[in-house]
Amino acid sequence: MRELVEPVLVAVTVGALAAGGIAWLAGSQPVADWCWITGTAVAIVPAVVWVLTALRRGRVGVDVIAVLSLVGTLLVGEYLAGALIAVMLAGGRALEAAAERRASHDLRALLEHAPRFARRRVGASVSVIALDDVAFGDQLVVGPGEVVPVDGRVTGPAAVLDESVLTGEPLQVERGVGEPVRSGVVNAGGAFEIQASATAADSTYAQIVRLAEQAGAENAPVVRLADRYAAWFLPLTLLISGGAWLASGSAVRAVAVLVVATPCPLLLAAPVAIVSGLSRASRHGVVIRNGAALETLGRATTLAMDKTGTVTTGRPVVIDVAAAPGQDAIEILRLAASVDQLSPHVLAEAIVTDARARGLALSLPAAVIEEPGRGVTGTVDGRRIQVGKDPGETESAAWARTAVNRALLDSAAIAWVRIDGRAAGAVLLRDPLRRHAPRTVRRLRAAGLSRLVMLTGDRAEPAREVGAVLGLDEVYAGQSPADKVAAVRAEKDRAVTVMVGDGVNDAPALAAASVGVAMGARGTTASSEAADIVLTTDRLERLADAMDIARWSRRIAVQSAVVGMGLSLAAMAVAAVGWLPPAVGALLQEGIDVAVIGNALRALRANPAVEVDLPPRTEEMLRRFDAEHDELRDAVGVLRDAADRLAAAPDGPALEAVARAHALLNERILPHERAEETQLYPALAHPLGTGEATATMSRTHAEIQRLSDRVGAHLRLAPGGGAIPPDQVDDLLACLYGLYALLRLHFVQEEENYFTLAEGEHETAVPTIEAG
Repeated sequence: MRELVEPVLVAVTVGALAAGGIAWLAGSQPVADWCWITGTAVAIVPAVVWVLTALRRGRVGVDVIAVLSLVGTLLVGEYLAGALIAVMLAGGRALEAAAERRASHDLRALLEHAPRFARRRVGASVSVIALDDVAFGDQLVVGPGEVVPVDGRVTGPAAVLDESVLTGEPLQVERGVGEPVRSGVVNAGGAFEIQASATAADSTYAQIVRLAEQAGAENAPVVRLADRYAAWFLPLTLLISGGAWLASGSAVRAVAVLVVATPCPLLLAAPVAIVSGLSRASRHGVVIRNGAALETLGRATTLAMDKTGTVTTGRPVVIDVAAAPGQDAIEILRLAASVDQLSPHVLAEAIVTDARARGLALSLPAAVIEEPGRGVTGTVDGRRIQVGKDPGETESAAWARTAVNRALLDSAAIAWVRIDGRAAGAVLLRDPLRRHAPRTVRRLRAAGLSRLVMLTGDRAEPAREVGAVLGLDEVYAGQSPADKVAAVRAEKDRAVTVMVGDGVNDAPALAAASVGVAMGARGTTASSEAADIVLTTDRLERLADAMDIARWSRRIAVQSAVVGMGLSLAAMAVAAVGWLPPAVGALLQEGIDVAVIGNALRALRANPAVEVDLPPRTEEMLRRFDAEHDELRDAVGVLRDAADRLAAAPDGPALEAVARAHALLNERILPHERAEETQLYPALAHPLGTGEATATMSRTHAEIQRLSDRVGAHLRLAPGGGAIPPDQVDDLLACLYGLYALLRLHFVQEEENYFTLAEGEHETAVPTIEAG
């Protein structure tokens, strides 16, 4: 019923005004007056309720002026003016109500995920009991796919767990006998047993629910933009109105002041700008639940963010394949992916996805056996293939130590591949940074966020690496949900704080922030329920779009309010000296309303200062060069391979490898770079506002050409078919390694700065596979 109040009020007041107008045109003044009196009286009742509600909360808002104006017009017989004010009041409230309808914050998803029962083992008997019946020390069995009911310690066998619901980290973890496990995590392997170390009420998951509820309850309602201006506009209006009455002795003159003072710029124009901002945000895949959230977002100066699924993709990808001597890296990947086709493990899925993206022909495995926490084994093309953990002896080999070191440096996971019992290779995987993340961070800083903080449950090393790449001000690693809430509260005490995350573990922190933003496309329902803003597409840059829209909409709302109130003050001065009767004043006020509402509607359009107008042809060109990057990214590994061979021995095979690398440069890479220089960069000059925006990339093209020519010169100096002279080795190595690093950096820079301008392009490119 409450949702019908505003629409019904609009219908009644507009109907009364129109009916009165028709009666007046027909020459029936008494009927017209009664129609306008009805519309005015109908508006008074809810207006008084709104005023009393605000007073009960300790606020005096703009509705007070509206009530005084409505009552005043009835007392002095200015019924048309009252009907006009009633329509203004009803329209403003209806717009505001439409902007503020929001989904419930009952954290329904948290409760749905919560464990509801436990399997208690006593001797050889296992029985299902209510969660509240679990006691400290009980022996509990957790079946495959079940949620761990209470906190406890593993008693056997080892547990393979999906802890993403608590930590946000996508990689499954193994907990050995004696290690602690927390309630709310999911059993991703076979059945295991735990000994309860807490009751259900004292366990981790119940604490998360309580944290979210408490954080949401502590958030005070945001003061409306209109009410903030009303704090000084209301007493000024009453002062002018009262002064006019005392000076002239005319109540009509006082009512005329109140009529032109009726703050439509606050009642209508500010909500129109905010609603327009909400509408524009929705077209960008940003659902902002209410106008207050948009207003607050426009004032934010601090951003706290989760890592996994927010600034990283949340999905592991293959970054490298290390092959044992005599093995081929691509064949290692194909065999591993063939076996992993039947595994549900998150790393197996990443390996299969990568192999299919490269067009590798996978074979159907036979006799597949998966050991939770150890890996999967199967027969592929007559060979027994094992993919998973290293049994212990592999890492002693030199190539394996290199793979381990690379994994440590890159904070990557390793899936070892064995063929017929012998170590053949290793697949390295990691959760990559979102392609848009660096550019988004720069846009967020430009939008007014002066402090960027990352809160993650991940380890310190990968967290610090991400923080360094993005240029964040602070990085907090190893954060539990309670730690995140405490950190957000501390930031919120210093400034208006936005928190963005995508998991259940982020829900309490989202609720605790000034504005919570959920990555809703892949995030859990819990985080979306706890958030004020939901990004419906899996694109982090939409957060920067939301910031731009919020600040633009708020600026227009403030501009409309200030200009409108300035015009109203001028009209009040005229009315105070008796030159503006109430009915004419109401019409004048309507003229002011039209002007400020027209200005407020500008929020439907983008801020021209930040909008990048990308012509369709340029957008198509960006996608074409982006696709070429995906093809060339694999090929760039040939340069490093040639340099590695040369460093090992400057012999004939090394010379052949260098020649292949040079052919790659001349036949594929340099033509691509020249096409970018002559076609893409000139096309980007207009959208980016200046040709200087691509100047540094042009300088990189020149350096790539210079180093490539230098490699060619070394090849011409080297004896045909023989070894490379020692005096050429060092410089040739510098050229090859330099080209490899320069090209990889150049690709990333172009993708982050330019290719992300194209709408709808894929989030992450296929990562590089290099022979090792």
